[in-house]
Amino acid sequence: MAAETTISRSVLSDTVKDRLLEAILDGRYQPGSRIIETRVAREFGTSQAPVREALRDLEALGVVEIAAFRGARVRRPSRDELLEAYVVRSELEALVVRLAVPRLTDDDVERLGVLLDAMHAGAEAGDTVGEASADAAFHGYLVDVSGNKTLKRVWGLLEPYSRTYITLAVAGSDRRRIAGLHGPVLDALRRRDGTAAETAIRTHFSDARTMLATLWLEPGPGDGEADQHQPSPAARTGTGPEPAHTPEGIP
Repeated sequence: MAAETTISRSVLSDTVKDRLLEAILDGRYQPGSRIIETRVAREFGTSQAPVREALRDLEALGVVEIAAFRGARVRRPSRDELLEAYVVRSELEALVVRLAVPRLTDDDVERLGVLLDAMHAGAEAGDTVGEASADAAFHGYLVDVSGNKTLKRVWGLLEPYSRTYITLAVAGSDRRRIAGLHGPVLDALRRRDGTAAETAIRTHFSDARTMLATLWLEPGPGDGEADQHQPSPAARTGTGPEPAHTPEGIP
């Protein structure tokens, strides 16, 4: 009976973790926002124990930080941490496209094209969350096509950490340019040109990294202390004043 209870709680904890991660990635919990155990437990209809375990797992992923007497908050990394993450993702995704090219079907290319169109539509509409979601789906689809389970696990550890901080807009960023960085990648994939695809993905991350290095502002005293759970209208629609310290969908 004790073993069954442990397994059941573990499954519930995984479910809570996945739902919290989804809320973080789509902007309902913004960087610096508090995540209150009692509120989450009440929302999900569970006790605090699986919520606490889920938060520990998210802390291990790097998207949440837990401090004694202060609870859990969505983590906001430094510029250097994010720039390092871009270097690693560049190399990982160069490997992704190298493995994916021989496995690509026409349907796969068509699906990637649909996702790129969604990125452009989000950029035109000012829907930064929609653009970032399509962007992440584009990269995630290629990881799936690569067929390498180990690579998918490693990429999965890094991608949520990166994307948590890119679903909202950073002042001065060029949304159309961000979406456009994916065009050369898709063109190379359509030709099944693995070498060109690797070059394009590295260029994509290099350009995005340069943009982030220029625009990312380190938090000042008192930044990131809000108790936020629901997204602001601007976060939901991409309209209104842009947050000063949150980066745009640059994956």
